[in-house]
Amino acid sequence: MKADNKTIKTNRDVAQYIDSLGDSKKIEDCNLLIDIMKDVSKCEPKMWGESIIGFGDYTYKYESGREGDWFYIGIAPRKQNITIYMMSGFDKFEEYLAQIGKYKMGKSCLYIKKIEDINLDILKIMLELAITHLKKLYP
Repeated sequence: MKADNKTIKTNRDVAQYIDSLGDSKKIEDCNLLIDIMKDVSKCEPKMWGESIIGFGDYTYKYESGREGDWFYIGIAPRKQNITIYMMSGFDKFEEYLAQIGKYKMGKSCLYIKKIEDINLDILKIMLELAITHLKKLYP
């Protein structure tokens, strides 16, 4: 049974959304992250809902039978931070998390204040591993 997710892929313009943020540093950081995620995912950025930029998509299915569509990796510029989504979670990333720099973490999210706080080479590795994991899980 397909879930009625509140956050779905839209046709909103990503560049226009980023430009509307108004904070030149956040715009610069988000554009750099978008370039990195495009390169790693080999996918174009798409808006998911009002404020999430996702890369790639897959259909997940849980043992309960619930299924839905979601993105592999993404970002969301928020007032306090930039959220980096890695939908694979972080269970297998302990060694990389120790090297990535300054962040806070949620279940599938890294929260950063600014791009200079993190090691972008380590982030790229983590993003690649997250995508690989999800592609194996949901071929």
